[in-house]
Amino acid sequence: MTIAIVDYGMGNLHSVSKAVERLGYEALITGEREAILNASGVIVPGVGAFGDAMEHLRQSGLGAVVQEVAAGTQPLLGICLGMQLLFSSSEEHGNYEGLHILPGKVVRFTGGDYKVPHMGWNKLQFVQEQSPLLAGLAEGHVYFVHSYHVLPEVKADLLATTDYGHPVTAIVGRGSVYGMQFHPEKSGEVGMQLLQNFLKLTDTSA
Repeated sequence: MTIAIVDYGMGNLHSVSKAVERLGYEALITGEREAILNASGVIVPGVGAFGDAMEHLRQSGLGAVVQEVAAGTQPLLGICLGMQLLFSSSEEHGNYEGLHILPGKVVRFTGGDYKVPHMGWNKLQFVQEQSPLLAGLAEGHVYFVHSYHVLPEVKADLLATTDYGHPVTAIVGRGSVYGMQFHPEKSGEVGMQLLQNFLKLTDTSA
C-alpha cells in the first residue's frame, strides 16, 4: 500500500513520511501526477503561509492533481496548512482562493484572552463519532501550531473541534476527503491512531 505525500515545496514531508512508515505503509514523497493518482491514498502536508502554498500548487500543477484526487475515491488527508488549502479561501496576509474542495474560509484568531499562535496540546471534542476516522478513539489531546482556523460552511463536514477561547475546527471530512488542523505525526498515541484510521481507509483489500 503506497501513500503519496504531495511535495509542492512546503511541508513537513519527512516527519509525515516516517509516521506512515512506522504504521506499516510505504510512503512516497512525490510531485508526479501519475504517482499521486496511482497511490492507495494521498496526504497533503503543509507548513507556512496559505498564499505561498497556493502559488506553489498552481505553478507546479499539483493543485489540479489534488482536486482530481478529491473528485475520485482515493482517500485524501490534508494536515495543518494542508487542511486549510482544501477550503475556498483564506484571509492570511490578504485574500487568497483555496482549492475549493470543501466550502468554507480560513480566518485569523481574533479577540479573546488567548495567545496567537495557538500552540500546544488541546483536547479533541468529537462532533461525529460515527466517522471511520474516529473509530475506536477517545477524545484525547493532540498538538496544534496555527494562527488561522477554518470556518466550514457545511456543518456536516465538521468531525471534531477543540476549545481555544471558542470552538475551533480540528478535523473535517466529506466522502473520502479528510483534514486535520493539528499534526497527527507529532500528537502521540492519539495522533498515530488517527493516522492509522486514515491509512486503513486506503486498504482496498480489507
